[in-house]
Amino acid sequence: MPSFASDESSYNPLSGDVEDAETVTETRKIQCPECGSYRQIRDYKRAEIICCDCGLVIEDRIVDQGPEWRAFDTEQTMARERTGAPMTYTIHDKGLSTMIDSSGRDIYGRSIRPNRKAQMYRLRKWNKRASVSNSVERNLSYALSELDRVAAQLQLPKNVREAASMVYRKTVENDLIRGRSIESSTASAIYISCRQFGIPRTLDELAEVTKHSKKEIGKSYRVIARGLGIHLPPINAIDYVPRFTSELGLPGTVETKAIEILREVINEGLGSGKGPTGIAAAAIYIACVLEEVKRTQKEISDITGVTEVTVRNRYKEIAEHLNLDVD
Repeated sequence: MPSFASDESSYNPLSGDVEDAETVTETRKIQCPECGSYRQIRDYKRAEIICCDCGLVIEDRIVDQGPEWRAFDTEQTMARERTGAPMTYTIHDKGLSTMIDSSGRDIYGRSIRPNRKAQMYRLRKWNKRASVSNSVERNLSYALSELDRVAAQLQLPKNVREAASMVYRKTVENDLIRGRSIESSTASAIYISCRQFGIPRTLDELAEVTKHSKKEIGKSYRVIARGLGIHLPPINAIDYVPRFTSELGLPGTVETKAIEILREVINEGLGSGKGPTGIAAAAIYIACVLEEVKRTQKEISDITGVTEVTVRNRYKEIAEHLNLDVD
């Protein structure tokens, strides 16, 4: 049965002035069975939850989920943590192995002596060799570093990199990389992840940051998607509009108008069988004309990566079918 706090203790639950205790907010919905109050204090010294109004000990032997040390700023919090970085699939060993820093300074920020620096260099070298024990891990290490390089150049977020790393690992496990280069397979994994997360990246952009052609990356992507049973949603031209309008420095009214035009194009089925980037570029050009924002077909062509002829042909088709006056 719950008991009342002793009067002889230096702790007075009714005063509310307690060290190392915190008030339990009403969002926890802990009601005092004695007085019905929601105002309690959580005292970690006694491991109790005590009512502020009547002093009843509502719960005892509570578990403190926090650390046993105190920190007063972010720097102290980071310095006193004894856990490493979270597990990641972008590193061949999932980030679970030990890494020796190469900064050449000790824990206090002082430069280490030359003989100690040479010793740390040897330790780093052997630690790196020990973390890659066979050819499979060696190839995986190279592939994931290449994947991270390409993703960084394409400015992709961390969740896309993690998903691409998982796709590549499954590709290796299912022996789908045999006969294909590591670079094209990593580029294909990135392209699949971008499609899954709805991030607009084209095969042409991947070909620019790798040494492989668009055709080779596309072929590898189809083999991986078929082998892993990945069903990707079709590319939507609307996904490209925010990115292209941002790079062109266009106002929000142009972006909104271009999206409206593309929705009509999709409803009418005008984009069937045509490249989504070309359709998006044409819609942006039409929106610029309608909103009286000066942008040439050449400027839009340079940003979107399609030719001026494609922009011209697509915008004429859209304007004709939707009865838009863009002359």
